[in-house]
Amino acid sequence: MATYILRRILQVIPVFLGATLLIYFMVFAMPGDPIAALFGDKQPPPAVLERLRAQYLLDQPFIVQYLNYLGGIFRLDFGVTFSGQDVLDVLARTFPVTLRLAVLAILIAFVLAIAVGAGSALLKGTIFDHAMLVVALIFVAVPIFVLSFIAQFFLGVKLGWFSPTVGANNDWGDLWLPAIVLALSIYATSMRLTRSSTIETLGQDWVRTAYSKGLSRGRVIPVHVLRNSLIPMVTDTATQFGVLMVGATVTEGIFNVPGVGNTLYQAIIRHETPTVVSFVTIFVVVYVLINLLIDLLYGLLDPRIRYVR
Repeated sequence: MATYILRRILQVIPVFLGATLLIYFMVFAMPGDPIAALFGDKQPPPAVLERLRAQYLLDQPFIVQYLNYLGGIFRLDFGVTFSGQDVLDVLARTFPVTLRLAVLAILIAFVLAIAVGAGSALLKGTIFDHAMLVVALIFVAVPIFVLSFIAQFFLGVKLGWFSPTVGANNDWGDLWLPAIVLALSIYATSMRLTRSSTIETLGQDWVRTAYSKGLSRGRVIPVHVLRNSLIPMVTDTATQFGVLMVGATVTEGIFNVPGVGNTLYQAIIRHETPTVVSFVTIFVVVYVLINLLIDLLYGLLDPRIRYVR
């Protein structure tokens, strides 16, 4: 097991270095001068611009900037934003908001997917089953920004059930609408996974054995069928949680959620290299760690995986 864990950790290193190098190059190659863009039409004297470029090392070659940034990461120094704030302070202020949003979205999607997916499997071939599959296809096909605007207009503005936007001072209740939108965007995949897993489990010999022993349907379905069908669902949920932590940028921007996604979007508009690269780097670390944890759980649950070379 120790060799398996070490091998998985070593595989993370090139992923991290490759991702940070690619991100830094993409931001470096963006057209325009970020320092000049900060001042708009009222440009300061050239000496001031040169001093600011030197302060943020923007006058250095790409490889020097990247190596300096990489060294800062290992010293837990992620740099400062163009407004003078420490990037880690900005992250500490915005990360809890995104974490609350992701947790709420995952809980909604998890409950919906299990209830509807298991119901469709038990009622396979009925009108309910076909209707739920069509609804799932619709949620897969509709882009998340369209879903966000529809929910914002009807549920927030017309019906007034939720606040259309979130704002700086927010709690769990203010995050319901963007959480529902995010949950619906990942619901379809989880629901179809639960449905197919439950149908497969219903055909297993040990389920028929349970019925032959005289156990009731009310005992067999929750204890012997749903319990075993949830294993792939739990894995999928863990993956989706990582996706939500790093991929809620569009939703946070539309609903004005002061999370990491919205902050990243504003930083991209301002060509704020330290903030963009540091945030995306942390996204990469979070996503890689979650996938590493899933890999380790696979090895723990199924010993055969540890010996696959």
